[in-house]
Amino acid sequence: MNRRNFFKKSTQAGMACCAMLMSSKFVAAGSFSKMFVDEKIDPEKLNYCGYTCPEDCKFYIATVEGDDTKKKEAFDVWKLKERYGIEFDTKIAICWRCKNQEKPQGMVVSNCTVRACAIEKGFDSCIQCGELNSCEKDLWKRFPEFYKGVKKMQVKYKEQIA
Repeated sequence: MNRRNFFKKSTQAGMACCAMLMSSKFVAAGSFSKMFVDEKIDPEKLNYCGYTCPEDCKFYIATVEGDDTKKKEAFDVWKLKERYGIEFDTKIAICWRCKNQEKPQGMVVSNCTVRACAIEKGFDSCIQCGELNSCEKDLWKRFPEFYKGVKKMQVKYKEQIA
């Protein structure tokens, strides 16, 4: 596997893991749409996919602390190697969150198709996109409940700005 393919596969795997972790937060909250019942939705405060990373994200904390052992633990918990055939590499196993333009992009961020699309279209979050309901990005296919929640959030957002 060449370096480019390695980075591509690594990023895809990391994105899948973050999305997997996101979905558990939504289930724990009862339903994604209930998370925003009394809150004004601000696309600038959301990730490009509509998610808000938890402050206690193990991957982020390990990156901030520069702790390779904790990065490896997160890598193993998310089963990146088993699911995607990716070996652990401290140089790409990083997460500075998807909107941080001042830090290097890790495997998850650099291969996020939702992020790339939102940036290309000039959006702070995909909830601003008129094509969200018909979007076929891989993230939505892998996490359909999350996708439904993002579309519900978009409806509420549109009501707020109308």
